[in-house]
Amino acid sequence: MRLFPALMLPALLLAACGQTSVKAPSDYRLSGTLAGDWGTSPRLRLALVGTGVPVAVSTNSTVAQNVVDNGNDTWLYGFDLPNTPLPNVAGVYQVVAFNDTNNDARLNIGETIARNRQWLIYSPVSTTTQPITIPDFLPGENEGLPALTVSAGWNLYDRSQGPSATNPRGVQTITGYDISR
Repeated sequence: MRLFPALMLPALLLAACGQTSVKAPSDYRLSGTLAGDWGTSPRLRLALVGTGVPVAVSTNSTVAQNVVDNGNDTWLYGFDLPNTPLPNVAGVYQVVAFNDTNNDARLNIGETIARNRQWLIYSPVSTTTQPITIPDFLPGENEGLPALTVSAGWNLYDRSQGPSATNPRGVQTITGYDISR
């Protein structure tokens, strides 16, 4: 029976090597600021919230991230967009901030959230999307997106502006993805 612990040691060492370190907010693929009144001593986290087409849903808050208090009700943050949010599935997403009141690192119904008007669209291929309706059960107001021409990979669409040759645009990194309450 002494063989079992000896076999476990290499697996434990490999698991420990696979952990990633926390980076400065600006070193993540997506970064910005959080602002507003989140109450006393909030536990701010971020989640990738959205839907794959046709029906896969994400409320993933286990993505590597760092939120740093900047004082005066502002925080700097960084968030690592996954290379593929849901395997080989196109989708529309937003990164939302939430106060993780029960400290379980999950976005739960009833926790305070904030988002912006910028949508992240993932596509495995360059294409023109069909209009998309965002499901009612996702946080925030129910919105739709018009047909959009997107590149393979991540695209950023600013809903406050109309579709154009540069909106949406393909992105590798995103800075200034600011979220406020």
